[in-house]
Amino acid sequence: MRRVTNASLGTQLFVLQMVIVFLAVGGTAGVWAQHTREQLAEQYQERALAIAESVAGLPEVRAAFRSPRPELTLQPIAMGVQRATGADYVVIANRDQIRYAHPNTALIGRRLSTDGSEVLSSGRKWTGVQTGTLGRSVRGKAPIFDEAGRVIGLTSVGVLEQTVSEQLGAALPPLLWTVLAVLVSGSGAAALITRRVRRQTFGLEPREIAALLEQREGVLHGVKEGVLALDLDDTVTLVNDAARDLLGLSADVVGRSLDEIPLSERIRDVLGGDDPGEDRIVLSGGRVLVLNRTPVAVRGQHRGWVITLRDRTELVRLARELDSASSATEALRAQAHEFANRMHTVVGLLELDEHEAAIRYITQTTQAYSDYAAGIRERVADPTLAALLLAKAAEAAERGASLILTEDSAVEEGALGDPQDAVLVVGNLVANALDALDALDGGGTVEVTVRTDAEGLHVRVRDSGPGITPELAEEVFRDGFTTKAAQAGRRGLGLALTRQACRRRGGWVRVDNPGAGEGGAVFTALLPVAPAAPSEVSK
Repeated sequence: MRRVTNASLGTQLFVLQMVIVFLAVGGTAGVWAQHTREQLAEQYQERALAIAESVAGLPEVRAAFRSPRPELTLQPIAMGVQRATGADYVVIANRDQIRYAHPNTALIGRRLSTDGSEVLSSGRKWTGVQTGTLGRSVRGKAPIFDEAGRVIGLTSVGVLEQTVSEQLGAALPPLLWTVLAVLVSGSGAAALITRRVRRQTFGLEPREIAALLEQREGVLHGVKEGVLALDLDDTVTLVNDAARDLLGLSADVVGRSLDEIPLSERIRDVLGGDDPGEDRIVLSGGRVLVLNRTPVAVRGQHRGWVITLRDRTELVRLARELDSASSATEALRAQAHEFANRMHTVVGLLELDEHEAAIRYITQTTQAYSDYAAGIRERVADPTLAALLLAKAAEAAERGASLILTEDSAVEEGALGDPQDAVLVVGNLVANALDALDALDGGGTVEVTVRTDAEGLHVRVRDSGPGITPELAEEVFRDGFTTKAAQAGRRGLGLALTRQACRRRGGWVRVDNPGAGEGGAVFTALLPVAPAAPSEVSK
């Protein structure tokens, strides 16, 4: 057994299949032989009974029972019937079971070795297997009646089991040839099956297959990236722990169709291939994911798809921080550029000996910027949000546009709690409005209103761009929306993140078009106040 266990997969399969073939063929042959033997025994019993009934019905037999010495008449009759029919013996006995005829003449006049009282008492025929003086045999017994219908004796005809066995042996050669043919065919089929299995397993042994499976499970559940596999019917065939966590899937997701899994429309479009392409960005809960859908081919045939999921939440957060830093840098660069222009103007005035004009110019420009910054700080007491608005105002000026903070804006210091989401919402809405102005030849305004009350932070951003068509009013907030949105100058992940941030706190965001001649799109949002973040969150 140990040698078979240590043998190759092909050898084990061949040996096991041959064992099954031998057991099946041997069992079938045994059942056939037993069934044939039983049929032969039954046939001989019926034949013996027919002979016994024929002998019992002969008039000479009945007449012999009335003679002084019945054996002198019955013995020749019995021997003649035995020779004519091929029976192994024909025995005739009277009602007292004393033999009148028997193949062994020495037993004539003696009592039967087997009980025949059942036939003599009931007058019914009998068949069965008994052991007598000649050996074990199949027998048929029939009662002998006189003219009055009384039982006066019996006739017993038998065929030795040895005769039955010899006839069964004569029928075995065809069976043996059939068994041999089945064994040869079975061995050939086993060899073909073994070859096919080895080809399908790429010649790998069971221990190698088990090692590959263990390695696959270790890799799938050890990597941080999510992996999800679909077959041709979009049924999940494989998913690792990271993918379950990133998409919020249950443990019984394997074997279920995409339509049965609770996913957002955007994620379902990417997983199902309705939104093809590389590095598709989706939102799942509070995470920003990058999905790639790759076809899987086995031996040149398409079998399904593998989707990889990467968590880019931290990267997006860093990108927002970098964008804030870039905005501040751009604002400083714009201010430096503007300061350089002003200094050139001052130098020119001084070279022209226009000292008083230079003083007035410096005073006016300094006062204008101070008044603008003071106006923002007066309405927006939160320093983070005020700095963002100043940076966006400088960016707007650099792009040839203007950013206006409305008079009814009012944000008290500390009213925002954790300002992170507020900066995200206001920054994305203003950036989106500035992008919308790119469709104009130049200029344009962005009007911003921010105020706080018991509900939270209310934000209203209005631009003078081309606006958004009503059918796209909801689509612009869908993550990954790029085609039609790009035509309107609005695309990317910013609006989707804005909606996510508002909804996470129980707020909302929407877009409206005031109408023809009244400006571009108007975005309004409500961001309920969140408690101030602990110090480590800002790191």
